[in-house]
Amino acid sequence: MRVGFAGVGGIGSNVAWMLVRSGLQELVLVDFDRVEAGNLNRQFYFADQVGQFKVEALAHNLSRIKPQLAIRIEKERLHSGNSALLFSDCDVVVEGLDGREDKKMLLESLNHGQQVISACGIAGAALDGILVRRIGHCQVVGDFSSDCAHAPLFAHKVSAVAAHMAALVMKEAGKRHEP
Repeated sequence: MRVGFAGVGGIGSNVAWMLVRSGLQELVLVDFDRVEAGNLNRQFYFADQVGQFKVEALAHNLSRIKPQLAIRIEKERLHSGNSALLFSDCDVVVEGLDGREDKKMLLESLNHGQQVISACGIAGAALDGILVRRIGHCQVVGDFSSDCAHAPLFAHKVSAVAAHMAALVMKEAGKRHEP
């Protein structure tokens, strides 16, 4: 199963390492951003990677876990004209974008019926409100109310949401291996 990542920041980078450690081996990483010092508290990057493109740094980190991974990286900003093409060969897309408009654009531009695992509400410290909702071909994880514009992002909550998202991807992978 090939999994695409629309953004490899807090959600994308954490879901990726969880999936690699769970046995998935084919990934497509799409992001245009570079690692910043402010990312290190909750993203799967290290201080010596500050300034590097996130997709390159993440591919390196994941390859250290499992050297034989098949990783395609794309240093691209996603938009309605390239999203479907970049993820056309992916069975599932993990959405890790920051803005509402970007999330909406991705969902509207992907191939009809393509499975998407998304996040909504990952700010603050409380874990008790995290749940999963299915909306069409998309499953969304989060508390559906917190916003990073009004509350800080903490590693434990970002990781908890990412763990739920990784579990949903693994469940999808299991469906593909059933007789």
